[in-house]
Amino acid sequence: MFLEKDHNKSVRSGWIEVVCGSMFSGKTEELIRRLNRARIAKQKVEIFKPAIDTRYDDEDVVSHDSNSVSSTPVQSATQILFYAEDFEVVGIDEAQFFDNELVQVCNELAAKGKRVIVAGLDMDYLGKPFGPIPNLMASAEYVTKVHAICMSCGNLASYSHRTVKNDNLVVLGETDSYEPLCRVCFQEALEKSDVAGNIN
Repeated sequence: MFLEKDHNKSVRSGWIEVVCGSMFSGKTEELIRRLNRARIAKQKVEIFKPAIDTRYDDEDVVSHDSNSVSSTPVQSATQILFYAEDFEVVGIDEAQFFDNELVQVCNELAAKGKRVIVAGLDMDYLGKPFGPIPNLMASAEYVTKVHAICMSCGNLASYSHRTVKNDNLVVLGETDSYEPLCRVCFQEALEKSDVAGNIN
């Protein structure tokens, strides 16, 4: 029993890092930067993304600045547990597209001594908490909130305003479908869309 305790103490401690913010805030860019630094440190690294995200590439994770890194697309969060077994650092992009199962998966990976870096939107197009990100932020050791620039006034932006008419929660798109806005401009945009919706 004593030897077993001693052995457990030698297991490397893992942790969870969350990088969140609005669209165009540099989340994926920061994720790629951290993973590249881990590779420089000769650590075994793998990055996963939801198979639904095929905007730039079917497999690669690509930032808005066109930086890319090869990844493994998965249909569900539990698949990550299987594929990540041999890696020390696990990156997960567009995490908001997974269900809350991702929270348990990330905690299991961290408990196995892995560094888990998660990037995703913290709010949806209505400004409400998005998917598993809020719960991941609560259980993570490190949380970084990054910001875009408001396309209306130039202040820091935290919100992703949808510029096309579509009530689905998930609408894959880029600058043709979304724009980053600050709190004030986002509220004004929501009010305008409500008025337009009432008129129509």
